[in-house]
Order: sequence, then structure tokens, then C-alpha cells
Amino acid sequence: MDIVADGPTLVLSGDFDVRSTPEARDAIYDHLAGHDEVVLDLTEVGAVDLTALRLLAVATLVATRDGHHMVLRGCGPSVRRMLHLSRLRAVVELEREVVGA
Repeated sequence: MDIVADGPTLVLSGDFDVRSTPEARDAIYDHLAGHDEVVLDLTEVGAVDLTALRLLAVATLVATRDGHHMVLRGCGPSVRRMLHLSRLRAVVELEREVVGA
């Protein structure tokens, strides 16, 4: 997994699974410490597992508790499906996609 900071946005790419969760957790919490509004761009995430989704859910709750806001951007079909199946979709916020005219 690669993680690149771009202002308030963290861009994640690769497989987001149990092996990359510690690195992602550190990057997310460090980023939340420096920004009130954080966007996690998952456009380039190919696969995700339940451990990674739990991290996103807990980080969302912690961000809200601490007065921050975190939103997920670019969730592909596999990420959306896993969020739905795990019932964690109710916990995380997905950025609204702009529909072209």
C-alpha cells in the first residue's frame, strides 16, 4: 500500500488489508492531528478487507469525537460492497460524487 499526503487529502493505493492497516492507521491519525477536515481518497484501492474497514470506521468515530471530519472519496464497487456487507457503511461518510450534465 502506498499513502501520499496532498494537503488535507490522503491518497491510498494498492490493497488495503490487514498487512497495511498499521501503516494506514498511523497515517490517518497523524493527518487528523494536523487537519480538521480529512479526505481519504480510495480511488486507487483495489481490494479491501474487514480489518481495513474497521480501521476506517473507528477513525471516523474518533475524528468526530475530537471535533474533526473525515470523509471517504472514490470508493469503488468492491469497497462499497464490503462496506455494505459489513454494515459499516452506516458509520463512515462517503463523499458525494458529482454527476456530469
